[in-house]
Amino acid sequence: MPARVSETFVLRTYPFREADLIVSFFTRDEGKLRGVARRARRPKSPFGSGLERLSHVRMAFFLKENADLASLNGCELIQSQFDLGSDYARGVTLDFLTEIAEQLLPAHEPNEKFFRLIAAVLTYLRSGGEVWTAVLYFSLWSVRLTGVLPELRVNQESAEIANEMLERPLSGLTPRAWSKTTASDLRRKLVRTMEQHVERKFLTVPLLEAL
Repeated sequence: MPARVSETFVLRTYPFREADLIVSFFTRDEGKLRGVARRARRPKSPFGSGLERLSHVRMAFFLKENADLASLNGCELIQSQFDLGSDYARGVTLDFLTEIAEQLLPAHEPNEKFFRLIAAVLTYLRSGGEVWTAVLYFSLWSVRLTGVLPELRVNQESAEIANEMLERPLSGLTPRAWSKTTASDLRRKLVRTMEQHVERKFLTVPLLEAL
């Protein structure tokens, strides 16, 4: 099978052997994958700075049929998030986006809308957008696009805000002062939804192994 090149967001890297890295990356057309980047920790790495958190790159890789790990050949940097990481609040937001994507996205399942969600939120943050607006927007759409968002049962004000966040891009949201009840409703619902997903994830593996 020939090498592939795909538009990619780098999610996470792990040290592997002396000079290699295992990379978790989310491709536009093939979903979330993992691969080995040979010599990525050496000074003259073929990957340069392209393996930083949420770097937007064109990744070249080779994946054998039924293999768990791809072999990464190199990448071309499209957009670095280095400037965002220099601001503490935005740096923590990048960690949050990465962790949510890593935990919610299944392997080898393309999700074009989720890919565009990441790109839109990063563009919004680079343009000076509010951190908490980006976090809430990303959280709501993440559980919606991965199919774990149940029916929202909140008060009318919170329902209007939630519907607006689902229907409009970040730049089109209506500025408003949220009440304590509104913030509490949205936060409780989103956090509990993600907790339930993680609990199911941890419980499912032992149950399947016991069959």
